[in-house]
Amino acid sequence: MKKQTEIQNHIMQYKKIIAFILLISWAVSGYGSNARQILPLNKNWQFYFAYNFEQNIEKQKVNLPHTWNAEETLKGIANYNRTSAIYENTLTVTDAMKGKRLFLYFEGANSVATILLNNKFVDEHKGGYTGFCIEITKFVGLGANALTVQVSNAYRLDVIPLHGDFNVYGGIHRPVSLIVTDQDCISLLDHGSSGVYISQQQVSPQSAKINVLSKMSVGNHSGLSLKTTIYDREKNVVASSVANITDANSKEARQDISISNPRLWNGKADPYLYTVEVSLLKNDQLIDQVSQPLGLRFFQVDPDKGFFLNGKYLDLYGAGRHEDLAGKGSALSDADHENDMELIKELGATAMRLTHYPQNKHFYDMCDRNGIILWSEIPFVGPGGYTGTGYLKNKELEANIRTMLIELIRQNFNHPSICFWGMFNELKLNYDDPQPFIKELNTLAKQEDPGRLTTLASNLEPEKFNGLTDLMGWNKYYGWYGGNFDEVGKWADDVHRVLPFTPISVSEYGAGASPFKHTEVLTKPAPTGRFHPEEWQTAFHEKHWEALKRRTFVWGKFVWVLADFGSSIRTEGDRTAINDKGLVTYDRKVKKDAFYFYKANWNPEPMLYIAERRNNIRYSKTAAVKVFCNAGTVSLWVNGKIYPKKVPNDLKTILWQNIKLQPGKNTILVRSVTRGKVLEDSCVWNQI
Repeated sequence: MKKQTEIQNHIMQYKKIIAFILLISWAVSGYGSNARQILPLNKNWQFYFAYNFEQNIEKQKVNLPHTWNAEETLKGIANYNRTSAIYENTLTVTDAMKGKRLFLYFEGANSVATILLNNKFVDEHKGGYTGFCIEITKFVGLGANALTVQVSNAYRLDVIPLHGDFNVYGGIHRPVSLIVTDQDCISLLDHGSSGVYISQQQVSPQSAKINVLSKMSVGNHSGLSLKTTIYDREKNVVASSVANITDANSKEARQDISISNPRLWNGKADPYLYTVEVSLLKNDQLIDQVSQPLGLRFFQVDPDKGFFLNGKYLDLYGAGRHEDLAGKGSALSDADHENDMELIKELGATAMRLTHYPQNKHFYDMCDRNGIILWSEIPFVGPGGYTGTGYLKNKELEANIRTMLIELIRQNFNHPSICFWGMFNELKLNYDDPQPFIKELNTLAKQEDPGRLTTLASNLEPEKFNGLTDLMGWNKYYGWYGGNFDEVGKWADDVHRVLPFTPISVSEYGAGASPFKHTEVLTKPAPTGRFHPEEWQTAFHEKHWEALKRRTFVWGKFVWVLADFGSSIRTEGDRTAINDKGLVTYDRKVKKDAFYFYKANWNPEPMLYIAERRNNIRYSKTAAVKVFCNAGTVSLWVNGKIYPKKVPNDLKTILWQNIKLQPGKNTILVRSVTRGKVLEDSCVWNQI
């Protein structure tokens, strides 16, 4: 035992030496240029719940991102553990950091984070889905410093969201970094933003005029200058500007830059990105630098004709997206976000609604690179299936909502993918009337960013909330929460007639489904029941898309939702505590039939898919064979017998009716030849 302990001690010493060497290497290599350094702080945190007896604390080693609710919320208990917890780490300040400024950047801690260094209060941030940055220079000393972050997701009435049909996972659920800068730097303390704001003043295929606002934190402006350079994708210099920093502009500088014959950011067709590099120089030596994406584009929404990007009509369709994954909650890795992006690309979406809160920076970056148009919103939401309200008229709550909106906009100002700022989702009018405050929020959004459009998502009558934002959206569930599938078209026409000058969208539409529950006879299920057959969801989307695709005045069509997500209040479908309206399952392992329906309609890449394939136990002696296909003529074989060839209809669907099944095993095979490529799909149904 003693020998084993000695070996463990040697291993620990070895690890410390390696860590020290790496830290010194980082310091020596990085500080040669004096530019800012970003050091991830995501490993080796100690986690425990707050307010324990000191002698009984059980600490758990965790890495970030992390949440303590990922599994617990699946128990189907509405009152899940919304409490406070502690994260501890050691922050080592080296000799190389002497004379530097130190900042901690949190991309997201849900919902209220209190930061202490060496047991002294530093700062607090209220809001779990936006980033924040704090300066810690005066709170640390050379050597080891104790970093403590207390995070609370407890219910409270001064931080949004108050409620909602999704889980508020507690924890530091996004990455954390230590940022080291020179004494003079581009500001890191402007609501968690980059400190650089690129405004597109005038954009056309012939020319682009932009204004770059850089905010600085400068003590001595002597010898300082700001150089802004725009690079194309090949790293060639396209344009540049230099501004000398005087006492008059030591807090911020504006630079006007023009580009001739720009290559426009054109959505999925050509998501071309320039890079804007802002360099702070002292006596011509680099001391700080920030790079931001630049996608040059212009857009508008016409009440009668829909959305136009760079002067051309673009049909916006996609889905809502929650940051929520089985086993992880909202603590997603970059790989998890990338997997969702691959699903979105396969689906063929042109747009996404990021619900119901600002999302991970990496995901915004991917949308820029892949040309996905975004609606991004603050977590100002109604109660969903909860009692209570999403808004109360109190000063603390309103101040928090304003701050969330400012943080959303400033932190994401430079993403070309974002075209719409969302003000709220499904607020009600049975408590304090939120409409005057929403109007105030809209004014604030326009002050912060006059270049984008504002919108909202309502589930009330058309006249409610009208005139508060540039655009409007409605969450409609005809054929799921009452009504029939074919009512959505009439609803859209009626709203367009009542509000002829207001661009309208369908911000949510969807139905629950389990890929493991099926029916041979299409019968409307109970939304609150346990039986959510996959076939009903598919029929719902077939009818809704048939109506919506013809109505170009509906500027956005957003399926609810990309993937199933956690909602502790739900006791429906085949899994408790899951909202199962996703096109894919909570673990992202199963793509439901409706996913392939939209893939056939939205993604031009040739595909062939047999629907209702998982309904493999058949009681009827005959069946319909339904195929989603965006290719050419399709041939069908059942048990080796060939049936007449067919071509897809306008919904990229083919249906063979009354196909006779034999007792026992039945092999279904479909094939199409497109551009010399053979597409084939098959499945087996058992008739009993």
